[in-house]
Amino acid sequence: MKLSCRRSPAFLLVLAFALSACGAGREDEAETPAYAAPAYTVSDARVPETALRFTDITVDAGIDFVHETGAFGRKWMPETMGSGGGFLDYDGDGWPDIFLVNGMEWPGFESGRPPATLELYRNLKNGRFEDVTAETGLAKSLYGMGAAFADYDGDGDTDIFVSALGPNKLFRNDSGVFSDVTGEAGLSETSEASAQLGSWSTAAAWLDYDRDGRVDLFVCNYVQWTPETDLFTTLDGTTKSYATPEQYDGESCRLYRNADGERFSDVTSQAGLFKPDGKSLGVAIADINDDAWPDIVVANDTEHNFLYLNQRDGTFMDTAVGSGIGYDEYGRARAGMGIDAVQLEGVGRYSIAIGNFSQEPISLYTEIEDGLFQDFSGQARLSGASLLKLTFGLSFVDLNLDGFLDLAVANGHIEPTINEVQQNITFEQEPQLFLNSGAGTFFDAGGLVGDGFSRPVVARGVAHGDIDLDGDSDLLITVNGDRPLLLRNDLPLDTANSLVVEIRGRRPNTDALGAEVAVFASGRTQSRLVRTGSSYLTQSFAGNLIFGLGESAQADSVLVRWPTNDSFVKVGSDVAVGRYLLEERTNRLRRLLL
Repeated sequence: MKLSCRRSPAFLLVLAFALSACGAGREDEAETPAYAAPAYTVSDARVPETALRFTDITVDAGIDFVHETGAFGRKWMPETMGSGGGFLDYDGDGWPDIFLVNGMEWPGFESGRPPATLELYRNLKNGRFEDVTAETGLAKSLYGMGAAFADYDGDGDTDIFVSALGPNKLFRNDSGVFSDVTGEAGLSETSEASAQLGSWSTAAAWLDYDRDGRVDLFVCNYVQWTPETDLFTTLDGTTKSYATPEQYDGESCRLYRNADGERFSDVTSQAGLFKPDGKSLGVAIADINDDAWPDIVVANDTEHNFLYLNQRDGTFMDTAVGSGIGYDEYGRARAGMGIDAVQLEGVGRYSIAIGNFSQEPISLYTEIEDGLFQDFSGQARLSGASLLKLTFGLSFVDLNLDGFLDLAVANGHIEPTINEVQQNITFEQEPQLFLNSGAGTFFDAGGLVGDGFSRPVVARGVAHGDIDLDGDSDLLITVNGDRPLLLRNDLPLDTANSLVVEIRGRRPNTDALGAEVAVFASGRTQSRLVRTGSSYLTQSFAGNLIFGLGESAQADSVLVRWPTNDSFVKVGSDVAVGRYLLEERTNRLRRLLL
C-alpha cells in the first residue's frame, strides 16, 4: 500500500528545538512569533444547544439487578472487570428485551446470600420490564463477563453466548426457554490456562466469516489468571491494588466455525488467528476493505491491537501495525478496552474508536487512504475530554437523529482508592456523550442531556436499542458491582425524523449478519452493517437499523447488500420516514404500523 509521509509530534518537537538552537545569538533575526496552539486543541468557547434528553428509568422500568463481583478484600483481578449484557429479542415479538451478565462469589468465600445468577428481563411494551430469568431457564450462576446474541441454529429464535472466567456457556433458545448446550455444541473449555477456572474470556461476536450461511463465533480471551497465580501489586507502596495485565501472560482469541447449526469446531490456528499474547477485551465486526467479507478488529490491553482482514479463503491476515491502528502515534501499545468500528463519513471509509486507560485518551483511528488509518482523536476534540477518564465501553449511535453518528461512552476506574494517589482521577466517573457536529468534530454534551450522564458510576459496557419503538435509540450502561443504568431517549418527536429498518435474513442466517443497508437522504449517505459485538462485553440491538433523517421527511433511496452478495441492490425510492421490514426472501421494504 502507499504510505503517506508523516512525522510524529516527537520528531517535530526535536526539529523545533534544533532550529531554535541554530538561530540562538543572532541579533539580526526577527523575534520569534508566539506559539499558536492548533485549533483542535482549543476548547470550544460555547457548546451547541441540543434538544436531546435522557431519563434514568432503571428502577421505574423494573430492572432490579445488582452486579456481583465476589470481592471479599483480596482484590482479585477479575472482580473489577465485569460486567456485560445488552439488548435482544428473545421471544420474537419485535421489542428489545434486556439480558444482564452476573458474577458470583468466590468458592470458599461465600457470604451465605442466595447465589447471584444471570438475569433476563422481558419488555412489557409499556415502559416496564419483567424478570423472566427463572421461567426461561437462565437462573445460572457463573463468573460471567460478556454476552453475544444470535440465532446460531437457524430456527428463528435468538440464542445467547456468555463469556466467563471459567467455562463459557452457550444457551440455545427453544421458543423462549433456554438450555445449556455448551458441551454438545463443542464449545467446552479446552484451554490449559487454568486447571481450576479455565480461560478468562471477555468480548465475543457472532459473524459468518466464511459466508456459508451459518453464523460462527469469535471469542476474545484476556490473560492467564487464577487465584493461585494472583500477584501483589500496589499503587502506594503498601496496600494491595487491582493488577493490570502486564504481569500476566496473554491468551489467544478463538474462532469457532459453525459446522451444521448444532456443533462448532475450533479453527483458530487454521484461520491464522492464534496469537497467545493478545490480552483482548473488545471486538468489532466491520468490512474494512469493502469487499463484502467480514473483518475483525480487536482492542488489546497493553498489547498492540489486531486488524484481521478476511482473506476470503477461510483465513485472516493481521494488518494492524501496517495500517496504523496497532499502536499510538509514539509507537506504544495502549490499554485498549472497548471498541467500535463504523463508516462515520458515509460509505467506504471506516473509523475505529477504542476506549483506553486514564491518562490515555480515546483513540479515533480514521481511514485516510485505503487500509491506512490515522488517529484523529485530537482533531475530533475527543482527547481533552477523555484524557482523565478510564473508558471501557463506547458505541457509535445517532442519538439526536440528525444523520451523524454520536459516541456514547462508559467510564469507570478499576481501583477504588485511585483518588488517594492521583487526585485528578476518580474511581466512579460520569458517562459521556459526544455529539457529532457533522464537521468532523464532537462536543461533550453529557452535562446537557439529563441526569443519566451526570451521576458518577463505575461503568463498563454501553449498548443501544429502541426499547419503546418510538424511532430513537435508548441506552443501557452496565455498572461494576452495582445496578445498571437504563436511559430512555426523550428526544422531542418534532425535532427530528428517523427511518427504521427491521432486517430479516434467510435461514440459517435469519439475523442477516453481514448485510449492509445504505440510505441516501439530503445529499448524504448513511451505511449500517448488521453485526454483533462492539463496545465492551455488551451487544446493541441488532434487529433494527435506525437512520436519522433530521428535518427530512423521506429518504431518496434505500439499498441493501445481503450477506452472500457482493453488490448493493435498490429496495426503495422516496421512502417516507417510519418503520419498515426488509426481508431477504422478498428483497423489498414493507411499511410496518405499530
